[in-house]
Amino acid sequence: MATLYKTAKSEFMDVDDLIEEKEKLTNIKHRVLMVASRGSTYRHRHLLNDLEALLPHSKKEAKIEAKKDMELLNELAEIHNCNNVFYFETRKHTDLYMWISRAPSGPSVKFQVQNLHTMDELKMTGNCLKGSRPILSFDANFDSEPHLQLLKEIFTQTFGVPKGARKSKPFFDHVFTFSVVDGRIWFRNFQIAEKDSTTGGDLAKDDKPTLIEIGPRFVLNPIRIFEGSFGGPTLYENPKFISPNVIRANILRQKAAKHAGRMNNATERENRSKENPLPVDPLKDVFE
Repeated sequence: MATLYKTAKSEFMDVDDLIEEKEKLTNIKHRVLMVASRGSTYRHRHLLNDLEALLPHSKKEAKIEAKKDMELLNELAEIHNCNNVFYFETRKHTDLYMWISRAPSGPSVKFQVQNLHTMDELKMTGNCLKGSRPILSFDANFDSEPHLQLLKEIFTQTFGVPKGARKSKPFFDHVFTFSVVDGRIWFRNFQIAEKDSTTGGDLAKDDKPTLIEIGPRFVLNPIRIFEGSFGGPTLYENPKFISPNVIRANILRQKAAKHAGRMNNATERENRSKENPLPVDPLKDVFE
């Protein structure tokens, strides 16, 4: 009996230790640092401002040039006491790349942002309280492959506003949806409307709350997943990703091929007209 009591007591103490460790883990303050590179356009800046307004646990930093030395971002995250980093890298004033990293040990993901629409561009009917916590909704495809499961965990830690975060409100009134379509991740933001949009009154008891898209909306094309923060061994590389430089070069080649074809056709017409001249009309000067 004594041995059974000791065994039960030790097991009970182990459970207590697990509960304490879980409470310590849940009390970790997740903060997100948002940084943009130099050369960002107004649309890129508006997207950064929209995400900053939707994530009350975020901190914004001035523009930096960290293309050559990405370790500066980890140092900035340590200075601002942040464990997640959003880095918006703009190239050639047109292409936008989004880095999401878990500082300082990783992992980190590099995306290409496509089909970008900010809140000002959408102008949809809907509004959510600034600082409210979002509900994260993930597509079932995120559980199909290992790299999608890792992306789901990264999105949960970065876009999920922890309880008691700075400037956050203690309720939910909008939903972040992440869907996987054609190998890309589609991001949408919907407001949970509990009032009738036509009359402005409250919904009936039988009616369910509706979702109203308020933006921003964008598509993330994953490029590569790194083991470390902004570098390190590659865990996953998208085989279907095509660089926008290659796409633009192919478009220019197609235009050049069309122009060369038109020039060749013009040269051939000129050569045929020289080889086959028109016969002289004997009645050409009769009625002059």
